[in-house]
Amino acid sequence: MAICSPYSIAEVPEISYAQVGDIVYLAHENHPLYKITRSGNVGSYCWELTNVALNQSLVSPDIAQVTATYGMVCGCCDWNSQQGCYACCYCCPYTMHMCSCLGYKVSAVDCDGIESLPSSARCIMFRYPTDWVAGDHVTVSWSAVSGACEYNIYRDSAGYYGLIGVACGCTRFVDENYEPDMTVTPKEDWNPFESDNNPCSVTFHHQRLTIGGTKDAPSSFYMSRTGDFESFRKSRPLQDDDPIEYMVSSNAVDDIHWLVSFGSLFLGTSGAEYTADSSGAAITPSDVRINTQSYWGSKNLKPLIIGSAILHEQRLGSHIREIAYNWEIDGYAGNDLSLLAPELVEGHKIVQWAFQQSPGSNIWIVRDDGVLLCLTYMREQNIYAWSKHTTKGRVISVCVLCGESEDILWLVVARQVNGQEKYFLERMHLRLQEDEEAEDSFYVDSGVVLENAISTDQTASTTVCGACHLIGETVSVLNVGSPEGEQTVGENGSVELQYAASGKVAVGLPYDTVISPLPIETDTQQAGSTTGMHRAYGKTTIRFHRSLGGQYAATKQGDLGREDFWEDAEYYSIPYLPEYWGEPCKLFTGDIDVTLPSGQDTDTSVILKQSQPLPFRITSITTNVDFGEAP
Repeated sequence: MAICSPYSIAEVPEISYAQVGDIVYLAHENHPLYKITRSGNVGSYCWELTNVALNQSLVSPDIAQVTATYGMVCGCCDWNSQQGCYACCYCCPYTMHMCSCLGYKVSAVDCDGIESLPSSARCIMFRYPTDWVAGDHVTVSWSAVSGACEYNIYRDSAGYYGLIGVACGCTRFVDENYEPDMTVTPKEDWNPFESDNNPCSVTFHHQRLTIGGTKDAPSSFYMSRTGDFESFRKSRPLQDDDPIEYMVSSNAVDDIHWLVSFGSLFLGTSGAEYTADSSGAAITPSDVRINTQSYWGSKNLKPLIIGSAILHEQRLGSHIREIAYNWEIDGYAGNDLSLLAPELVEGHKIVQWAFQQSPGSNIWIVRDDGVLLCLTYMREQNIYAWSKHTTKGRVISVCVLCGESEDILWLVVARQVNGQEKYFLERMHLRLQEDEEAEDSFYVDSGVVLENAISTDQTASTTVCGACHLIGETVSVLNVGSPEGEQTVGENGSVELQYAASGKVAVGLPYDTVISPLPIETDTQQAGSTTGMHRAYGKTTIRFHRSLGGQYAATKQGDLGREDFWEDAEYYSIPYLPEYWGEPCKLFTGDIDVTLPSGQDTDTSVILKQSQPLPFRITSITTNVDFGEAP
């Protein structure tokens, strides 16, 4: 089902969104507020993208008639007279001061509790309610409204209208001098986003749709009526569940870039980060408190909530910062998570990111040049590890969806096919499970798994088909758990195998997995810091978990500042042996000792590389290092 979108491709990463049930609200400063609605059942969902029309409800009723019935107050009046005291109020001094103009309004309420605007006021001359006597009453009748389940009736009191009763299933109400409830008053239309005053951020907080950063008021945020997300109708006087408008006051114009509900309402602006809360249980129009939490400033990238922290992009340098509660300062503080790898983010813009909770607690980040970054974030363990992932193409967008056994990373990737750029929707393959073997491995890029590659005469075939999206590409092949090196995909999407296939064949673009820790540094009692000292690596123990294949090498002098240092290293294969001679190797779990061919350089470290489409899971690296004198 195709949906016509008002957004350009360049605007999509800048869209702020918030979901409630089957509705997703979208905010972008160049467009009015939109929403995506899902309806139907599984397998036959209907999707619709529409403009959010605020303050929609039933039509207002029309009051048809307001009549008064009078009681006995003096001898010149007839109790049963149709005119009653009104006929003699001009000749009777006792009743002359008792004539007043009483106003009534009626609103319609649907079955979801959404109330319409009130009718026009209808007035009648009658005694002021404090002077009513037995028998006095006013009857109000109105036209029926389609879809209404009940009607609210309001009466004027000192210029305001308060609720005096509810009529269910009828269009008539008798006012027997009920006291107006001034905490429930008719609603008035208010739309702060008219005249292209488009917002740039949206979220939900305290059962309100919260919108901020409009063109005309970039430092203001707005909150809908409680429980009625598309209504900004106000009461007069204001009530606690009425919509809210608040401008963040500071020493500068701090444009609101994002909003997050995290206990308090967090506001990320161009100059600082704020929290909005109240002295009571919830924010109300008369009870809003703004507190500054930090002065780092934020870009308009939608933040991530991970565990007990908020992650956002800093205003300058594309650094990633966290906001978490700190008991020592009794407030919120955070760390710069990019300090260990500033070269990966500085000079670039973060286009989009998504959090994959399982497996690994990974944040996948799309950089403006199409490179995919990964930040492994485990705050409780103080683990913040960066990695860089490249492909033959450009990553455009990422998102994470919940799977049966783990979260699934989905990507939109732009690749060149026959000289034209094509967009592919791809997903990260599941991690190799504990009950799977080498033939179940999938460690290729933009790949496919071809199963049961057997001809009609039940003989194993050396040709597999089904890789049409890789025609002409050099691919890596895993033939039933055995790597075959690199092959070229034919014109019909076929691949010629070295050995006949009788099971799963994984075909895809090859890639190298490279791991190289920073040089080991420590403090010694004799010489102090080891930084700048010559060092020699002795026995190195690598602990693997269900892995197969791989190589190791040592860095050379000067490699520390090179991004491609690993490409020209001298590698040695990590030894694996089958359990029995002539059988394929099984996945290995355990320790393997190697000796690095390193010299006495000042920044020597180990390099581990996997070029085969096989699992390569390292749980620890332990090495003996002998430090010499500083040069």
